[in-house]
Amino acid sequence: MAKMPIYQVDAFAGAVFGGNPAAVVLLEDWLDVSLLQAIASENNLSETAFLVPVDEGFELRWFTPAVEVNLCGHATLASAHVLFAHRGYSSDSICFHTHSGALHVTRSGDAYTLDFPAYALEETELDSRVAAALGATASQALLVAGVPKQVYVYEFEEDVAALDPDFPALLAATDRCVIATAPGNECDFVSRFFGPQVGVDEDPVTGSAHCALVPYWSARLGQAQLSARQISARGGSIQCEQRNGRVLMTGQCQTFMQGEIRF
Repeated sequence: MAKMPIYQVDAFAGAVFGGNPAAVVLLEDWLDVSLLQAIASENNLSETAFLVPVDEGFELRWFTPAVEVNLCGHATLASAHVLFAHRGYSSDSICFHTHSGALHVTRSGDAYTLDFPAYALEETELDSRVAAALGATASQALLVAGVPKQVYVYEFEEDVAALDPDFPALLAATDRCVIATAPGNECDFVSRFFGPQVGVDEDPVTGSAHCALVPYWSARLGQAQLSARQISARGGSIQCEQRNGRVLMTGQCQTFMQGEIRF
């Protein structure tokens, strides 16, 4: 009988029931991709992370209930938390080998910092079909270079909070996930992430979205360090920094559950 440790962790959360829940599954060797996808679908969280130890760190892959993705922030944060808090990892830095290259996570006290790539943005025309599906017209639209995401910029935090997307219409309108953002009332910027294209209608807190948001807001506000909040129903806060062409994101994690997969 196969047995695999599994943890459920609320990432970018100061307390349980906040942030973004991710499953973290520890493997000795890689399973067939269809089995990885089946486990992620069974978990039915926005992401399940799978880890395999290698000589210099861990190989890491991420699956939504529907597809494998090339980059995920909150499940990487959750994976580091599991290794630090539950598996006796002694160093203060972990290297994850992923489809997006080597990603490092460092710990300081009860917080963890992701070192992720910064995405380039290019302005594009507003798509009336996307605007109709979101329920409001943005002031600016940007494409994220090299990844299937786009950013819609609004004037006020309240505009983003009021969005009530028609997800089937959004899926029909575009093959890119949509990041909605605006200046924050009590932080530098807020956002929401809509991804029916990857089987996640609204993601509670999306680290990979900030690979695009931090370069945008850093340039717009003229500052390297930024405070961000994703204003989903669960919500989550991220301390961000633009540094040397990279995006640093710091947050906390809370373990909700641990167990064992058997089949």
